Amino acid sequence: MPFHSHLLANGLQIIGETSPSARSAALGFFVRTGARDETPEESGVTHFLEHMVFKGTSRRTALDVNRDFDRIGADYNAFTSEENTVFHAAVLPEYLPQAVDILADILRPSLREDDFDMEKKVILEEIGMYEDQPMWSAYDHAKRLYFAEHKLGNSILGTPESITALTRDQMYAYFQRRYVAPNIIVAAAGNFEWPRFVDLIEKHCGPWQKGAVGREGVSETRGSGRFEVLTRDKVMQEHVFLISPGPPADSPLRYAADLLGMAIGDDSGSRLYWALIDPGLADSADCSFHEYEGTGAFYTSFSCQPEQAQEDLRIVMELLHDVQKNGIREEELNQARSKVLSRVVRGSERPKGRMMALGMNWIYQHGYRSVDDELRAFEAVTLADIRQVLERYPLDQVTTLALGPLAQLQAEEHG
Repeated sequence: MPFHSHLLANGLQIIGETSPSARSAALGFFVRTGARDETPEESGVTHFLEHMVFKGTSRRTALDVNRDFDRIGADYNAFTSEENTVFHAAVLPEYLPQAVDILADILRPSLREDDFDMEKKVILEEIGMYEDQPMWSAYDHAKRLYFAEHKLGNSILGTPESITALTRDQMYAYFQRRYVAPNIIVAAAGNFEWPRFVDLIEKHCGPWQKGAVGREGVSETRGSGRFEVLTRDKVMQEHVFLISPGPPADSPLRYAADLLGMAIGDDSGSRLYWALIDPGLADSADCSFHEYEGTGAFYTSFSCQPEQAQEDLRIVMELLHDVQKNGIREEELNQARSKVLSRVVRGSERPKGRMMALGMNWIYQHGYRSVDDELRAFEAVTLADIRQVLERYPLDQVTTLALGPLAQLQAEEHG
């Protein structure tokens, strides 16, 4: 599948991978901005702004936006993370021009005061809804505890206090600062004509303003190392997160780290599965590698009955200590590799999945990565690479957060 790239005069980057045999086309606008780019006074503004983008423009009302997407049968959505805000759509090839028109238009929203005030209520409800989900709440608190003063500890949703105090003018200033052309990548994959696509993006996005790019606070962190228990009387289970350091997104070790996380905590056939799930000691158990700009982390978690939490924590820490000391077996590495290779291949077979991979790889790897490039990188991982990850990023150097009915939980030290 041929890869193409083009840089507009205003700095907006266009990338694409054409596949004439595909039956659809997908495109996404990747804005390199997220919670870590916010000041304390702006906490939650990135996610709030994602909502506001769909509330209308000088050409469309919010109802028009939804109707125009529906008229072309688009599968469309958006999401906000710590580092990126992505707006995307998948359509039949003949509707790609309309999809470009809608997405490019909404990325220059009106940000009307009335819409802002109304959507603020929606955001506050969403914060409350997520806080009522114990596993998500535990994850959010654990991330803040681990990253401490590091900018990645910023909450994506913000707090009720920060959202209540946020003004429309603050959001507009943030938009002007972060939604500049050089800070945006447009990626496409599937059945489309590259020259025509470039012309469409040039037509709709060529006039967008230039501006400074980059972000502050890009640095590695090893976590705070703290242990904290949050008591929630109405929560029935204990939810425990243990976060340890990992390589950054642009490190060659990220492939080994991904396989290591899979071997330890995939939802089937992993170390955590056999230690906690199969014997019925926990309802859920997981370990996964998360990569960010400048740093990374392994997130290990489990949920169980409160009376089982201390014993499960002991089991998990013993497991992490064992992996840290002895690594994993060749059989475990090969099994994890098979799962990841299958994930990469299956994800790339649909234009939407391939478009996402193109955009994220360009952001974090600073260039194009073909499916074969990714497959070869995972296939090349050895046990020596796993050992290198463990030596540089100790898996048992954890920051721990427990949320549930327990008033206390004892930290498990390495014996």
